[in-house]
Amino acid sequence: MDIYDVLLRDFPFLLKGLGVALVLLAALLALGFVIGLTICLIQLYGPRTRFVQWPLKVYERIFRGVPIIIMLFIFYYGLAGIFDISSFAAAILALGFRSGAYQSQIFRSAFQSIPAGQMTAARASGMTLTQAIRWILFPQAIRYAIGPWTNEFSSEIKETSLAYVIGVVELTRQAHYIITSTQGNVLTVFAVVALLYFIVNKAGNSGLYWLEARLAVPGFEKRQ
Repeated sequence: MDIYDVLLRDFPFLLKGLGVALVLLAALLALGFVIGLTICLIQLYGPRTRFVQWPLKVYERIFRGVPIIIMLFIFYYGLAGIFDISSFAAAILALGFRSGAYQSQIFRSAFQSIPAGQMTAARASGMTLTQAIRWILFPQAIRYAIGPWTNEFSSEIKETSLAYVIGVVELTRQAHYIITSTQGNVLTVFAVVALLYFIVNKAGNSGLYWLEARLAVPGFEKRQ
C-alpha cells in the first residue's frame, strides 16, 4: 500500500485530530477573551493602586515572555500533582492564559482608541461607570478589536499543534501516528497537515474580515 492509499485510509483520523484542535482553539480563545477583557477593564478603569495593577503587569509579562511549550509542561505536570487534570484541560489553561495576556493588549488598544470625551459625556448624562462601558465603550471596542483578532487567531491555531507534547491527540499527533504506522512518508503527511492548517487559518481570517465589514459603521474607522 503506497502513501496515497494510506492517506486516503487514514484521512478521517487527520480530520478527527483537526476537530480536537478546533475545539481546543475555541476553548482557549474563549478563556483568553474573558481574561483579556477583565484585565483590560481593571487596568483602564479599576483602582490605580500598585497592589491591583502590579500583579496584572507581572501576569502579562510572564505569559507573553515564557515559551508556550514550557507553559504546557508547567500546567500539565504541575497541576497533575494537585488535581486530576487531563492533558486537554491543561492545554486549554496554558494556551488560554497565554492568549488572555495578548488579548488584554488588543482590548486595551481598542478601548484607548475611543475618544475620552465619550466616557465623560456618558457619566455626565447620569450613567454609571459600568453602564458607560457596557453600552457606550464596549460595542465600539469590539469593532476596533476584530482586526487585531485575526493575528491572534492565526497565532493560536498554530500553537494548538504544540499540545501534542503533553499527549493531546490533535492533528499533529495523529500525523505522527500515521508516519509511525507507514514507517516514513514524513514530507507527504505533514504537507497534508500543513494544508489543513492553512485552510483553517484562511477560513478563520476570512470570517473575521467578513464580520469586521459586516459590523462596520460609515466613518467609524476614523477617530473623531
